[in-house]
Amino acid sequence: MPSPTQRALARVPPPLRPLLLRHRRLVKFLLVGGLCFLLTVVIDFELKFTVLEHKPVVALTVATVIGTVVSYVLNRRWAFRTGWRRREPLLFALVSAVAIAVNDLPLIVSRYLLDLREPYVGPLAQEIADFLSGMVVGTFVAMLFRFWAVQRWVFTTPPPAPEDGYAATEVPGMSEM
Repeated sequence: MPSPTQRALARVPPPLRPLLLRHRRLVKFLLVGGLCFLLTVVIDFELKFTVLEHKPVVALTVATVIGTVVSYVLNRRWAFRTGWRRREPLLFALVSAVAIAVNDLPLIVSRYLLDLREPYVGPLAQEIADFLSGMVVGTFVAMLFRFWAVQRWVFTTPPPAPEDGYAATEVPGMSEM
């Protein structure tokens, strides 16, 4: 019985399969990141439009921390599949703390240095600026930093060997490659 990953790879156009297999750690990291990004957006908006209405940076920080915890669990168990090391959670927390600061920085610049907030701009312009600076730019820059730092300092064991179920010969349609 093929795994869900093997079934998904079977649907990918044949020319792309080797690229995805070669960079599977990055692909998994990006899938986890996409899920955590959606979670962070939902939590950020929920906090920002309710209990933290006048504290957008705090709302983004809280949402990012929650997304980061989910990211740790998913990355450790699926994307990087490493054996547990005693210092791993501490290293992940340190890398994540820096990444959260990196994520917040564009929102801080947008809101408080460029004054893209009420009363200087309308509410819609403020929300668009907040989303673009905090969620898009901040998340993208933090993602680049986090992937580099997590791979370098946290999940340092080598990627799994081909016998983990991702060998090219086990994916339907891959034998012709």
